Amino acid sequence: MDFTTALDRHLAAIRDRDLDGYVRTVHPDATLILPNGKTVTGIDEVRSFHEGWFQDPDWSMTTETVRTLELADTAVAVLAVDYRDLDAEGRPYALRHLLSLVFARSGEEWLLVHDQNTPC
Repeated sequence: MDFTTALDRHLAAIRDRDLDGYVRTVHPDATLILPNGKTVTGIDEVRSFHEGWFQDPDWSMTTETVRTLELADTAVAVLAVDYRDLDAEGRPYALRHLLSLVFARSGEEWLLVHDQNTPC
């Protein structure tokens, strides 16, 4: 699979709230850094975090690719993200952040190894 296809599959799994599909795109030792700085490490924590998030029907997210770089066994995608959700009191809010995704080639697949969300 080429990197562009792997990235598209990863983002589609998020958009579709497809937990099993999402987990198939993630390396077992992956790290996520959320916009608030919270860090999630390893496939079990990553899966648990996304399970709760994917069950929330209120959020939506659109992405725009800012830059991609593909090397022999590593690839990076930087995306501008518009995220909309409801807070604990049910009030709508929006966040704009940069999402940096680092993938590593594992055999014929590209798997996410690092996901960094940076407020802008």
